Amino acid sequence: MSADLERLAAEFEKFQTRIKQAEVKFSGVADMQDRLADLEAVAISPDRSVRVTAGAGGAVTDIQLTPDATRLPSNALAATIMATLREAVAEAVRKQAGIVDETVGDAFGINTADQVREAQAEALGTATGDLASHHEEPVVARRPVRSDDEDDFSQDTLYDR
Repeated sequence: MSADLERLAAEFEKFQTRIKQAEVKFSGVADMQDRLADLEAVAISPDRSVRVTAGAGGAVTDIQLTPDATRLPSNALAATIMATLREAVAEAVRKQAGIVDETVGDAFGINTADQVREAQAEALGTATGDLASHHEEPVVARRPVRSDDEDDFSQDTLYDR
């Protein structure tokens, strides 16, 4: 009977040790939540006419247009806004993954930031090294595809030829 009691006490001690380890690993979760709430990523279009700010989860929190932006043709402005928005959202998600990795990444043995960069690179058809990741500086979006591209026939009619 005492062997069973000793075995049970040893198992209980292991359990308590695991609980203490978990408490240490997850002690930064409240700080992580605060950092995520304050997260902000800014992207600026190449011509500097559009500025988009995104927060945690890629939620767009602000869009600013300069007077020059309003002079662009509507389809060019829309393309510029969308390209800049995508860059801001992507950067916000990368920053969020980095914060999660710093806090609990070791506990699960995964690197969320690398997984996010790989998924974004695959979605964009680019290399992971080509993705911007500026934690303090705004991201400058790639130039959008021009609507007057010679391969774009969406606005053409038989009468335009």
